Amino acid sequence: MADEQKNEEPKTGKTRTEEFKLNGGEILDKIKEILHEGNIRRIILKDEKGRVFLEIPLTVGILGAALVPVLAAIGAIAALVSKLTIVVEKVE
Repeated sequence: MADEQKNEEPKTGKTRTEEFKLNGGEILDKIKEILHEGNIRRIILKDEKGRVFLEIPLTVGILGAALVPVLAAIGAIAALVSKLTIVVEKVE
């Protein structure tokens, strides 16, 4: 019999979300600020109609150079869209 894998997330704490509605130029700065705060599980970028542009799952080990492509993608999206909502999932 083959080994079975369970795809359950470990329950490490309570998750809460915060939303920020920002204009294009403010988005990248706010993302950097949020990342420096820590305890972030996921960042979701949505347009004015609520459509998801980008969903970024973050792990404890993602730092420094690994974030460069993510920040570049966010910068490109911010240049194309005038207003975005940033949804941040935090672990408490």
